[in-house]
Amino acid sequence: MLRRNPRGDYPVVHETAFVDPTAVLCGLIVVNEHVFIGPYAVIRADEVDPDGNMSPIIIGANSNIQDGVVIHSKDGAPVTIGEHTSIAHRSIVHGPCKVGTRVFIGFNSVLFNCQVGDNAVVRHNCVVDGHDVPDNFYLPSATVVTGATDLSKLDTVPEPAQAFSESVRTTNVTLAQAYRRIQNEF
Repeated sequence: MLRRNPRGDYPVVHETAFVDPTAVLCGLIVVNEHVFIGPYAVIRADEVDPDGNMSPIIIGANSNIQDGVVIHSKDGAPVTIGEHTSIAHRSIVHGPCKVGTRVFIGFNSVLFNCQVGDNAVVRHNCVVDGHDVPDNFYLPSATVVTGATDLSKLDTVPEPAQAFSESVRTTNVTLAQAYRRIQNEF
């Protein structure tokens, strides 16, 4: 479902993207080419700063927002999901937040007030709060990264994790195309 926010902003969804009918997109949102947005995802750009301004939530081309993902932003802060990026089932991305290109965010992970660099892999059940994750970094499942975390102890992305991330991206771009073809059959 696409709907306006109280300020009157309406989502812009590229014609090649697929948004599941159970997903809710509200407000100042830009969904680019070949994006897949899965069942029960909620993307809501409706809060404003004290001056009444807000930045858009942007979903980059060829990315996927999987089942039950929530993307929101505090006080109209920007949220950007880069191209070829996967946000896996039931994750939360809360702005201000920037997720780079070719990133994998695993199941049930939470991102807030952070940047995740290009080609990073954040595995399942991770929390990244108030600390940036550099390019090519790998966070094993259940890792918690806060302002006090020493990133020098983290590894770069191992090849099997990168291959898995790429297979998820490819699968979901294909799903976006397939669901677009059959969408009028529902």
